Amino acid sequence: MLGLSTREAFGQALVEMGAKYPDLVVLQADGTKSTQTIHFAERYPSRFVNVGIAEQNLMGAAAGIASTGMRALVSTYGVFASMRACEQVRTFIAYPCLNVTIASSHAGVTPGSDGPTHQATEDIGIFRTIPAMTIVMPADEVATKALLDQALAWEGPVYVRLTRGPVPVMYSQEQKFALGKAIQRRDGTDLTIIALGDMLCWAEEAARRLEREGIQARVLDMHTVKPIDKAAVLRAAEETGAIVTVEDHNIINGLGGAVAETVSDGCPVPVKRIGLADTFAESGAYEKLLTKYGMSPEHIVRAAYEVLKMKK
Repeated sequence: MLGLSTREAFGQALVEMGAKYPDLVVLQADGTKSTQTIHFAERYPSRFVNVGIAEQNLMGAAAGIASTGMRALVSTYGVFASMRACEQVRTFIAYPCLNVTIASSHAGVTPGSDGPTHQATEDIGIFRTIPAMTIVMPADEVATKALLDQALAWEGPVYVRLTRGPVPVMYSQEQKFALGKAIQRRDGTDLTIIALGDMLCWAEEAARRLEREGIQARVLDMHTVKPIDKAAVLRAAEETGAIVTVEDHNIINGLGGAVAETVSDGCPVPVKRIGLADTFAESGAYEKLLTKYGMSPEHIVRAAYEVLKMKK
């Protein structure tokens, strides 16, 4: 069942968070409708600041507010948060380890026809290298609301990555989430597919196709890329002996990189990374882009067969 985009779920959840956290201040760099902070702005105008198209100032202002002990949440597109304001995030938010939540919209190729200027396909890699930064990407609207709450309660900066378009509903309201803890969606002994955000539904579709061919694939929702759930990754490596990672991001320094680093340190097994193969994507419909750039369920199935051949 197709649900809300995670940015829409974020906008709704943010209003609830405004009541739960009376010290929460939301800052926006223009585009309140696009990022859905408009709902918070209408409900809590005294705790909302739109700095305009000035992402560096956005981060600096958030750092100042957080330094007083209040909670600050900034909202903009992922490309601008991770590149235009990178130095301000690194030096003024991460270095003093302030409680700032950076909510970024339009992750990966989910903006589709908006083109590469608005497709955040390097943001995880940029922020993974910044110490103290936590990186989260919810898979659906239920996960978005739960993980946003935890991000706001987290000590230190958190980068939350959101989709532009709608995504399937993957979770029931009863599902429990914890930052840094993967969720096992399917059991399996032949290999493990580890997925992130909007790619979780495609990973599960690939697992269902593999099951019809007699292959049992474990599926993990690695909603927190950093700190990654090392225990879950190593358990998957030990118990299934092969891993495919699936992310809507450059394969360099994203989820696949984090998983490969983890298994190489603790339990070396074959790993295949599904994602953008170090290229910009072109403009186009979301699902067509997934197919063109090798991120469809069919490509995940092919990668599964490749790692199975590499198992000892």
